[in-house]
Amino acid sequence: MAATFLLTGSASGIGRATAERLRAAGERVIGVDLRDADIEVDLGTSDGRARLVAEAERLAPDGLDGVLAGAGISAQNRPRETIAINYFGAVATLAGLRPLLARRPRGRAVAICSTAALLPCDQLALDACLDHDEAGALAAIAERPETAYMTSKRALSLWLRRSAVAAEWAGANILLNGVAPGVIETPMTAPLFGDPEMLRLIALSNPMAVEGYAKPGEIAELIDFLLRFEGHYLVGQVIFDDGGTDAIMRPDAF
Repeated sequence: MAATFLLTGSASGIGRATAERLRAAGERVIGVDLRDADIEVDLGTSDGRARLVAEAERLAPDGLDGVLAGAGISAQNRPRETIAINYFGAVATLAGLRPLLARRPRGRAVAICSTAALLPCDQLALDACLDHDEAGALAAIAERPETAYMTSKRALSLWLRRSAVAAEWAGANILLNGVAPGVIETPMTAPLFGDPEMLRLIALSNPMAVEGYAKPGEIAELIDFLLRFEGHYLVGQVIFDDGGTDAIMRPDAF
């Protein structure tokens, strides 16, 4: 019997590559995105988040075997939306769908984090995120909009680490982990590769030990494993799939 997985951000990039991989393995996938998906919602809004949960309940009344919180944006001119989607939308996805994961004997959840979590962020906005204060986080990030993406991904990584070991997650046999990609060739990053100055900055902020950036399918391979592995011991990990960026930037951290 096929397992059922729900993926946000399923219409492009890493989410799409993961959906294609799971479907090729015979699994059932419920895609979520702004368009071209089974559930079309804006996870930057409270209405969209509520509708996601309601639609997921309708489409998978017997529960979900796995959830990927993969929807995200990176836009310098949209700092509020970046925080709203990347952090609050991801957390609402995972927390809101946890009851559906609990209906299955072995629930798995994955969040797409980022190596950007290693870069400087806005502490006020970060604290507001972790305090579940969306209005406060959006107000704070407006003062330092250039840090929105980094702040959103660090907040998500910290929330994941703290939540994964809680009774309602690991204690209920729902294993929550994260993937932190480096720079990936996706529609979201495509504009960067045409700008020589951005390529220079990327090389400084994301030093790599290997040649060439990854394609979405390479990250999907790891997500596939985290959504379907059979063990019960891997929990609360943020796995850097980044060509060596984390090891170069933090050689003494493990």
